[in-house]
Amino acid sequence: MKPTVIDPKLTTRASAFDLWMHAPNPMVTFFKTMDVTPLIRLSRKRGYKFNMLLCWCIGKAASQVREFYLLPVGCELLQYDSIAVNTIVKNKTGQVSSCDVPFSDSLAGFNVDYLRLTCQVAERCENHDLTDSMVIGTSAIVDTEIDGAVGMNSGIFNNPFIIWGKYHRGLFRTTLKLSFQFHHTQMDGAHAGRFLQGLQEIIFALEGYRGI
Repeated sequence: MKPTVIDPKLTTRASAFDLWMHAPNPMVTFFKTMDVTPLIRLSRKRGYKFNMLLCWCIGKAASQVREFYLLPVGCELLQYDSIAVNTIVKNKTGQVSSCDVPFSDSLAGFNVDYLRLTCQVAERCENHDLTDSMVIGTSAIVDTEIDGAVGMNSGIFNNPFIIWGKYHRGLFRTTLKLSFQFHHTQMDGAHAGRFLQGLQEIIFALEGYRGI
């Protein structure tokens, strides 16, 4: 279903829309260190890709924060009924393509879509874009550990965006530093903080995964 253009004045984002829609720097970036030990264990146990697991957790956490279903686009505020998570895919030419994966509350179902769509994108060297979903962008720089990254601050690309590098193996736990960038019209810092806390809780909940 296509997104609906809504009147900002009829939403909880009315004042934020007035303050930030035309701001020269409307984007905010948070940095967070996540404990991803359960994802490493589940990846080894079930053969799931680590990146897929993290993308599913991101979609799951976002689906529980209603502000993620709103997105400023151009001069309008759009409301979506669904969420997708974008991942960057190395295609068969050695370049990268973009792949939007629709979020499913079922981890197994999301995994099927993730594998099918990323393989399709890698083979065809064509982006897979979902225009009817609010897309959360992600980028994994897996060759090195990073402390964080900041994306565009122009307001041209307003979708929330998460960047991470190589995870760090400790003696007992594995951690991952990531950055979360969002448009201030879409949400406030409290919403972003709740999302990041929810993301960590969902990762921990997979410690006892029995097939979702």
